[in-house]
Amino acid sequence: MSKVCVLTGKRPITGNKVSHSNRKTKRRFLPNLQTQRFYVPEIEDWVTLKVSTSAIRTISKLGLYEYVKKLHKKGIDTGIRF
Repeated sequence: MSKVCVLTGKRPITGNKVSHSNRKTKRRFLPNLQTQRFYVPEIEDWVTLKVSTSAIRTISKLGLYEYVKKLHKKGIDTGIRF
């Protein structure tokens, strides 16, 4: 399964793991993704999405329909069609 947020596009990034002796080895920082069901009253249906926690907060404020509409206006393709 991919570790990419459907709405924000957040994905794993790389960096260094630094030990106490200051030795550096490569590691991955994974986004905090959650599988979440959202009810969309505009289409009267449930939608299941794999989204980051920051996207969940934004959806709580705006609603899923408005958030996706805002992303489409910015030119970001989410792959979600209502």
